[in-house]
Amino acid sequence: MSVAVELRHITKRFPGVIANKDVSLKVESGTVHALVGENGAGKSTVMKILYGMQSPDSGEILVNGQAVDFKNPNEAIAAGIGMVHQHFMLADNFTVLENIILGSEPKHGVTIDFKSARAKVIEMADQYGLEINPDLLVEELGVGARQRVEILKVLFRGARILIFDEPTAVLVPQEVDDLFKALEGLRAQGMAIIFISHKLDEVLRVADEVTVVRQGATVAQVKSKDVTSRELAELMVGSELPQPNTQGHTKREEIVLNLSDVSVPAATGSRDLISHISFDLHAGEVVGIAGVEGNGQAELIEAIMGLRQYTGQVSFRGKSVDHMSVADRHDLGIGLIPEDRQRQALMMNSPLWENRILGHQRGKPVMRGFILDKQATIASTQTIMEEFDVRAPGPQTLAAALSGGNQQKFIVGREMSKAPALLLASHPTRGVDVGAQAAIWDVLRQAREKGMAIVLISADLEELIGMSDRLLVMLRGTITAELNPATTTPEQLGSAMTGAS
Repeated sequence: MSVAVELRHITKRFPGVIANKDVSLKVESGTVHALVGENGAGKSTVMKILYGMQSPDSGEILVNGQAVDFKNPNEAIAAGIGMVHQHFMLADNFTVLENIILGSEPKHGVTIDFKSARAKVIEMADQYGLEINPDLLVEELGVGARQRVEILKVLFRGARILIFDEPTAVLVPQEVDDLFKALEGLRAQGMAIIFISHKLDEVLRVADEVTVVRQGATVAQVKSKDVTSRELAELMVGSELPQPNTQGHTKREEIVLNLSDVSVPAATGSRDLISHISFDLHAGEVVGIAGVEGNGQAELIEAIMGLRQYTGQVSFRGKSVDHMSVADRHDLGIGLIPEDRQRQALMMNSPLWENRILGHQRGKPVMRGFILDKQATIASTQTIMEEFDVRAPGPQTLAAALSGGNQQKFIVGREMSKAPALLLASHPTRGVDVGAQAAIWDVLRQAREKGMAIVLISADLEELIGMSDRLLVMLRGTITAELNPATTTPEQLGSAMTGAS
């Protein structure tokens, strides 16, 4: 097999940070090559360099044996490199076909040749086992189907080297199986695939080789068949893989949250986004909400927090909060870890101490009367960084300069600093490394033991099963099942989520 991509001694520095120092890897055609490491280890930076989004300070990139120096992603795409991002880059109000050809539309004279484009897309979908309907709007698609559109989008542009960034983060087990079948088809066609993931069991299942980076440097490149997940974890972080298991029962008599017949209407007048949801949540209890994304979990959290209009009743500690604002609910003791840290929880171009203020701007330590207490806020930010192991130079560091895992730990620390009685945790460990994941699990376990009630939403089924006292399954906006985590497997949970059982 020929070498499709080779990175030699890549180094990249940012102010105060060395993102990559002497990173090297070699990826052969017709193979899946995994890239693993902690958040902040340099994985994303080196892939952005390969894709032309950033330039290295030193080092060399070879594509099919030829040295390249990409100035932008268009040059990388022209060289046959495609990237499927963790956060999909699709236009919801366009059809599948329009999204796939967007930016590289075939022309018939001065008009777009939709007929030939459609034929090519259908042929590619059949060839690689990527089932899609080219005429559907993207907003009508589930997560797995959207990912297939992203893959076809890069293939349509002629990519032979594909970078997948956390491709299974939002997929249920059946969708992961479908993705891996598609990857097998791509590999069989001679594609070179770079697979970035924190899920080491999946890495060993799909990859031929694995490169491990730690603190910006390559520490190992190994054959998957020659290494275990435990050994990979030790290479990444120097410790065993954490497990999301809770110990014992901490459920108390007090009902912290009660939902009674809660529905969220759709803006278009079609079926409700969530319909007739009722359940109780006790102090010291974790209720996991399982469901394929788009089945109402996000709307449920937003309704409880007051971010959406709803009918029915939401009560907190026996008191209706239906007419309270988001700020009032937060002050009352309802905390929120949003699902999208960059869009919903951080001001990326502001320092951490300013981000500390978000949601806490109505009391100490942020405010002294009606005046912002900057020094107290900075000191509080430093405390959060130390207690939650947020790795950054200091409170003046921009949020954008932190790795995803450190951003997430900061958000968790900020919310836990107020010790809420109820925590709405939406994908609290999405896209973080095993070290940050273990730290967040420990925080949630300790809070549960102290009596905090937690609503947990996660696409990681092992996390849902391991951390929850009860599991509620949502499908098409309704609760369709209640399962016991002690006797439920990820496969059974995935089947319930998709309506297969």
